[in-house]
Amino acid sequence: MTFVIDPVKTPSVAVANTDLRFPVRRIFCVGRNYAEHTREMGGDPEREPPFFFTKPADAVVDSSTEIFYPKLTKDLHHEVELVIAIGKGGENIPKEQASAHIFGYAVGIDLTRRDLQKIAKETGRPWDSGKAFDQSAPCAAITPVGDIADIGQANISLSVNGETRQSGTIADLIWTIDEVISILSESFSLAPGDLIYTGTPAGVGPLVPGDHVIGRITGLPPIDIRLTA
Repeated sequence: MTFVIDPVKTPSVAVANTDLRFPVRRIFCVGRNYAEHTREMGGDPEREPPFFFTKPADAVVDSSTEIFYPKLTKDLHHEVELVIAIGKGGENIPKEQASAHIFGYAVGIDLTRRDLQKIAKETGRPWDSGKAFDQSAPCAAITPVGDIADIGQANISLSVNGETRQSGTIADLIWTIDEVISILSESFSLAPGDLIYTGTPAGVGPLVPGDHVIGRITGLPPIDIRLTA
């Protein structure tokens, strides 16, 4: 097959403790999936069903990377998240079978141009300008499910320049890992290579050039990034 321009290189994420890479097909993100974060963003965790937005696959960034402070924003925010890597595709996946579709887990950060997201919300426009920009989905190495004891009870946290800003547990998720996969698969046909960012605990806040950001989840390699001007 001959292309009129060179094909884009496949975005990918490292697989922990190997030289292998996980090819990224799509990135889905769950909005407001921790009760306290839902409240801090003005929502009601008792009433709102899960909703999803996407980022382009090439928004993914490896750990230990310097990230340029993005254009057009004066209010870049961090959101640490558990990332699900899908290894087996499907649609209308029953909750009880969801775990069979998981390749592994990673720590990710959903970077958000909060000021642009706010404008989009107020005007009823899509969130792409606030969420789907270049380098907006840092992701640490993926750990296969067989190498993880109990992700459902893991602690999740994020620090900026050594100061803890976000802290919680995966057990605090409003919609569990299996529920997220099942509900998402009702709207989209999931496929190997899909990443799902599952939501963030309370404590999201601004970043500035020079900040050193580390996200951690018990049992997984951390995500470690630096912001440059």
